[in-house]
Amino acid sequence: MTPDTAESITQARRSLGGTLAVYLERRVIIIMFLGFSSGLPLALSGSTLLVWMTEAKVNLGTIGLFALVGTPYTLKFLWAPLIDALDVPFLSRRFGRRRGWLLLSQFLLIAAIVLLGISNPAISPLAVAVGALLVATTSATQDIVIDAFRVETLTESEQAAGMASYVAAYRIGMLISTAGALFLVSGFEAFFGLARHAAWSASYVVMAALVLVGVATTFLAMEPEKSVTANAAHAHESTPARVLLAAIGAFSEFLSRDSAFVALAFVVLFKFTDALAGTLTAPFVIDLGFSRNEYAAIIKGVGLAATLIGGFTGGFLARARSLPASLWLSGALQALAALAFSWQAVVGLNAAWLTFAIVAENFTSAVGTVIFVAYLSAMCRNPLHTATQYALLTALAAFGRIYLSAGAGYIAAATGWAPFFAICALAGLPSLLLLAFLQRRGHFDGLAPATG
Repeated sequence: MTPDTAESITQARRSLGGTLAVYLERRVIIIMFLGFSSGLPLALSGSTLLVWMTEAKVNLGTIGLFALVGTPYTLKFLWAPLIDALDVPFLSRRFGRRRGWLLLSQFLLIAAIVLLGISNPAISPLAVAVGALLVATTSATQDIVIDAFRVETLTESEQAAGMASYVAAYRIGMLISTAGALFLVSGFEAFFGLARHAAWSASYVVMAALVLVGVATTFLAMEPEKSVTANAAHAHESTPARVLLAAIGAFSEFLSRDSAFVALAFVVLFKFTDALAGTLTAPFVIDLGFSRNEYAAIIKGVGLAATLIGGFTGGFLARARSLPASLWLSGALQALAALAFSWQAVVGLNAAWLTFAIVAENFTSAVGTVIFVAYLSAMCRNPLHTATQYALLTALAAFGRIYLSAGAGYIAAATGWAPFFAICALAGLPSLLLLAFLQRRGHFDGLAPATG
């Protein structure tokens, strides 16, 4: 071995050691646990609720329309200026502006999940819809604050690790509120003799209790210095003026950028393939004849491993490749993954292929989410309105997941499962065309990637 080769190996080891060490930084760990808190409630008003409704014999069209209960995720930018500009009485004075809002949203989220859990889809789908809307609203508010907290609290060298940890923990939170919640329902039925509705209600109460993980993390976190500085700069302004300036500043800065509306359309469509397929993945698996426990077991096992590996792969990809190159790769992978479910519809009740399909979906979705978060974070670096800008972008991203995918049930009913998931794969093409346009216009040249 030559001296140059030995030196290269030594430098590579140091680089790898530095890359891994950043995941142990206190700020990164805090963001990881907040990611869990952010990911936990989404499925409770989404895929897990859809399984409950499927078992309650609610018709497929109504199940598809329940995607609309996620409306708060698309409208959260409307109240984000309040979070950027205002303090929560007592809580913000005691814990800081960002942490005060976090605690308020988390306490309200616990109450909303319990309320949804005691509703009964077999008797009153409307009451379930109201409960799901409350969960989505409080969850969206928590997301606004966590996103701003993450962007403001992490240093440049911690951003990639923070995003990877956040997304991995987010997916674990979703896993627990999907597979974990389903296992709990079965456990309450088998070991405690609870009726089906009572078992579902008890499972939701446990999910509400898990929000306390986020509450504890908020208590242990430190208020971001950028937030403190920005808050002090506007302390002399009246409340209406602060809200107005936060809203106007956030939107005007976006719209002044070149190809702003094309970029916003790209944000809407980038995760559309995931959204369209994900809306009916759980009902599809149950409809094929798999039991809820079989589905949950695959998600909990290899699905979890694929999610974690995908999240950290996305983090390394964000560090190693340019932002547009990373978006190209992750966007293509997301579209291809939908085809695995299309073939699942052909082979039918095949557990081995279902395992592969779920691994492919979880891995590619996690990679794509990390890269997508990197892109959104790179566009939101002004502490005066971080929450508003990020909320606007994530609300637009949720538009595809909620409104564009609301008719998924009717598409599947009209085409059958195999053509439906093929359509889901094709749904990824528009975002790639927009990506090509933005790249040609130099859109990414002015974005500093969140690397480290």
